Amino acid sequence: MFDSFKQYIYIQISPDRLSVKNIKSGECISEVPELAISAPPDQKILGVGAAARSSIAGKAGAVVLNPFAHPRSLVSDFTVAQQLIKAFVQRVKSSSAMAMNPIIIFHPLGNPDGGFTQVEGRAFRELAFGAGAYKVILWYGDELTDQEILSGQYPSHGRVID
Repeated sequence: MFDSFKQYIYIQISPDRLSVKNIKSGECISEVPELAISAPPDQKILGVGAAARSSIAGKAGAVVLNPFAHPRSLVSDFTVAQQLIKAFVQRVKSSSAMAMNPIIIFHPLGNPDGGFTQVEGRAFRELAFGAGAYKVILWYGDELTDQEILSGQYPSHGRVID
């Protein structure tokens, strides 16, 4: 009965791109993972994604940050990453009063030497919960299809951490 109210949001993350897709509606955002912040002491969010760079024009001290651009770890700034993911999820999730908080499938892209660490896995999970997820599934592997996500049948050549 409640399946029709469930939302599935698929997040793919890399230093170059953040893609967030509402699986049921098909709405998708795929943009550069940047967040523009005004100068201290206010430090307000001025823009996200493709709009980040243009939003700082003429604003002294404002900066554009990519929280996923670090040579040793996919998450270099947790707070900025959380605000960025939250903003992207808000843009694609259903605004219906009946809609439940989403199930977020979080898919970090890339294959670092030795794989992603347990610490990174925990950071990914916390980022998704911070964006409003009621359940988080971490996926390490190839890109998932909408059908794989909706059915919960993930390919055997990847790894699911529920």
